[in-house]
Amino acid sequence: MTGAGEPRVAHRLWARLPRPLDPLRSIKVKFGVVVVVTACVAILIVLWGYPLGFRARQTLPVGVLISLVVIQLLAHGMTAPLREMTAAARAMARGDYSRRVRATSRDEVGELAQAFNRMAADLAEVDRQRREFVANVSHELRTPISALRAVLENVADGVTPASPDVLDSALEQTERLGRLVTQLLDLSRVDAGAAALDLDRLDVAAFVADVTAEAAAGHPDTAFASDVAPGLHATADRDRLHQVVANLLDNAARHGPPGTPVTVTARPGHGPGGLVLEVADEGPGIPPEERARVFERFSRGAAFGPRAGTPGGGTGLGLAIARWATDLHGGDITVLDTPTGCRIRVVLPPLIQSRPSELA
Repeated sequence: MTGAGEPRVAHRLWARLPRPLDPLRSIKVKFGVVVVVTACVAILIVLWGYPLGFRARQTLPVGVLISLVVIQLLAHGMTAPLREMTAAARAMARGDYSRRVRATSRDEVGELAQAFNRMAADLAEVDRQRREFVANVSHELRTPISALRAVLENVADGVTPASPDVLDSALEQTERLGRLVTQLLDLSRVDAGAAALDLDRLDVAAFVADVTAEAAAGHPDTAFASDVAPGLHATADRDRLHQVVANLLDNAARHGPPGTPVTVTARPGHGPGGLVLEVADEGPGIPPEERARVFERFSRGAAFGPRAGTPGGGTGLGLAIARWATDLHGGDITVLDTPTGCRIRVVLPPLIQSRPSELA
């Protein structure tokens, strides 16, 4: 064990040695410095040997050896990031995205090492999201399918009569599956970038009334209220904006205490056609350190909602889709600081005419 550990210790000590050429910003300059210093050392060794009575054939090999040692010390770290990147790439091929490269130099190799570390971090995040995607989708599909199967088996075996209540329960599970499939299709459009804006001038009061009516039908134990500025109109894609508001209302209804109101506020934005929407609930709110993550895919917010961890508590896709639809309009969605509850604001900029890139 001692013999096997000694090379590792020596390797770690060698890796921690200072890298004298790191401040230089060009690898060409580094190579030039190495060549010049090496040549000077060899010449000095040869010239030093003449006064002592040594000939060139004796001092030259010594000068070459000393020059090689100087090269190793002086150029230490020049190619180390490349070797580390090779080892890290092999580790990534095996599924290990935790390896990082020591990037201390300022030259092209150092920039490459920094870019490699960013890429490794992005790949690790993508792998984490992929694993969460599989786990969450499997859970979300299994729950309604199991419930629907139990209902149908009871009806088929004659244990439960096919009453309206039983059929409503089966229909509810089927609708839940439909909502999940719709969200996954929206998510696939996000990844593919195949989304277009169909901009239109909206009567915001009528639009909010329609969306809150749909939300009230899905959450009968929640009171929905709206506060819309009189005569307010906005330019937006009705379907995409419907996704934003509907998902925010659904999120507020699920995370707020039963029986408490959810309020939608709409005010004019900056410029003609702009809009500021806010959805507020009286739940426990979202901790500041979690406010950025709630817009990530499959972020359920279990720590800040009384019903977030219950069956049917949502897929964690709603707020991610709301952010995507808001970004598509060039807007911004944020969680505001409030003394109590949770308030999410959506700001849409003026969109008077469609942009070619969005309608392509």
